[in-house]
Amino acid sequence: MAGSPSKWDSGDEKRKNNHVPETRASLISIKRLYVLLLAAAPLLLPYSCTKDPIREEKKKPVDTTHVQTYKRGIFIINEGNFNWGNASVTYIDSTGNTVIQDIFSRANSRNLGDVAQSMTISGSLGYLVINNSNRIEVVNLDDFKVVKTITGLQSPRYLHVIDSGKAYATNLQNSITILDLATNSVKGTIKAGGWTENMIPYGNYVLVTSIGKFSEPSQLRKAQLFVIDTRTDAIIDSIESGKEPIGLVIDKKQKVWVLCSGGYDNYEPATLMRVNPELRIVEKTFTFPNPDNPPSRLCINPGGDTLYFLRGGVYQMPVTAADLPAEPLIPAAGRNLYGLSIHPVTGRIYVSDVKDYVRDGAAFQYTVTGEMVKEYPTGRIPGSFCFSQTAAR
Repeated sequence: MAGSPSKWDSGDEKRKNNHVPETRASLISIKRLYVLLLAAAPLLLPYSCTKDPIREEKKKPVDTTHVQTYKRGIFIINEGNFNWGNASVTYIDSTGNTVIQDIFSRANSRNLGDVAQSMTISGSLGYLVINNSNRIEVVNLDDFKVVKTITGLQSPRYLHVIDSGKAYATNLQNSITILDLATNSVKGTIKAGGWTENMIPYGNYVLVTSIGKFSEPSQLRKAQLFVIDTRTDAIIDSIESGKEPIGLVIDKKQKVWVLCSGGYDNYEPATLMRVNPELRIVEKTFTFPNPDNPPSRLCINPGGDTLYFLRGGVYQMPVTAADLPAEPLIPAAGRNLYGLSIHPVTGRIYVSDVKDYVRDGAAFQYTVTGEMVKEYPTGRIPGSFCFSQTAAR
């Protein structure tokens, strides 16, 4: 998945060398990122880069296509190359499938920043997490203009809204940031002892994956799932997981699924774990063959009964399955598949191709049976998707 970090992600390593990072499709990122980061730790904080210089493409003319609102469509978050400040957002207008590139720059007359990690929507606002720029851009979905820029963050990764007044943001710096949504500012932190990644709600709690300390090798990292009481903003428990837990979803029976890459250095086989969040125990573990081809980008369908992940191609797995799927639903077919999301209403599959991390990428929409519906052009390194709350297709 996830992926980079941007300061850590999977496409990272490769991206770092020629672009930016994010999980192994994304993960490929984590591992690549790691090798780069650890080697360059003295120079940059969490990572460094470069094998060959990045070849900048000639800028295309700004698309002047006009839309009335950004509340009825799909956002593709393009990470951009690490340290190049060329992150962007591509928008697909659901009312006519119109594609508009770089909508942030068009609306705000400035660049989005360095490594766009993720986007979350809450009400009429969108929260764009910019990992290497250490900030979150809060935009109005009517016109995509910036309402507030949240600073004071350290390598932020993902944002999860707790309620109308509070959100959590994970990061690479051994903590979870508490955000005040009334003022769109940093309210406090929750010490975590390791870099934190994905979040999922469960009752009055939020479960958070923790990779361990970024500076340590996989052998020493304590990979776990933190349980946070949102009423007190405190970690009250933890559940041990496989190395490098990078994916997290919850199914219709309230079972939590955790995808673990096994470590950036293939320390152990990748695993898919099913966790009982009530008892806080691991109930089942699936082990992937071939550590050189780890999975990434764990997703689940709207009905909560089917899992999806990347492992070269896109794999589909019922939550009741006794074994891991042997063949992909959507083959990679020579593409460098990197980002994966499932539409929260239609259940359609959206996957991105980062190509060589230098050229602009592409995104594809598929039906739940694996038939391609449409291809969309994107910016550089399309890493994730975000769906407007009113988008129905």
